[in-house]
Amino acid sequence: MDEHILEAMGKSKIVVKKGQVVEVGEPLIQYCPLFHKYRGIEELDKKTIKENIEFRINDFGMCTPHRDVKMKDFLSFGISETLSTLLVHHIIDCAVMVCEGAGTIIITDPEVCQGAGGRISGIISTSPIKEIINSLGYDNVLDPENATINQIKGVEKAIKKGYNSIAVTVASSEDAVNLRKLNLENDGVNIYIFAVHVTGLDDQEAQKMFDHADVITACASKTIREIAEEKAIFQAGLSIPIYAGTEKGKEFLLKRIDAIGGLKQKKDFKIPDPLI
Repeated sequence: MDEHILEAMGKSKIVVKKGQVVEVGEPLIQYCPLFHKYRGIEELDKKTIKENIEFRINDFGMCTPHRDVKMKDFLSFGISETLSTLLVHHIIDCAVMVCEGAGTIIITDPEVCQGAGGRISGIISTSPIKEIINSLGYDNVLDPENATINQIKGVEKAIKKGYNSIAVTVASSEDAVNLRKLNLENDGVNIYIFAVHVTGLDDQEAQKMFDHADVITACASKTIREIAEEKAIFQAGLSIPIYAGTEKGKEFLLKRIDAIGGLKQKKDFKIPDPLI
């Protein structure tokens, strides 16, 4: 089976099979400032979403055997860019992320970190593509036979491989809770949690993210932005803010800001529409 189910571009459900976009659902968000800025997309609808996914397939081989797993920075400031910076400066040993065609993966190369996560979001399920798995390194993939996505088991594998300072991306608040428990159970290991793809989280889920994650991106989440007003100890960016939930998270974000020579804040910034 060659099927990859994504949630992207306004949280639209997208299905890619054999390098072809076979399904595009209605987006819940009609406007995203990032896609407007970088791709000139003024409105997210089925047509513009399909065109953008096809562009990614053709540009860097997303969801195909021709996938380029190494990339330079795409955004000046984002989760994968921040993780890449932490790897460059050896602040973390590895990042546990998700890549289509491989599932949960362990990354130590900053350019692979950016390549896997910089232009992909919301991988719901995927199936193995041997060329992608080989490019990433068979032993760096949690489950090469099935391309399983399981961030808890991914971190457990990273610990078994001897990594002590581990960053991990999560889209589930329950994963964040369980990773904190895992951290307490492993002396000498530090697990840093980066919350991604949070659009649509309810109040309880968003609260859990701030209770347990070090870094939380806002995406188009209404609840994350509301809770951040009270709980975030640091904020970077305005259109799509990234928040620090812990002092360590703040340290990470400041390291990225320093690496790019500071952030430029625009007075006329736009936010996703609507927030959900």
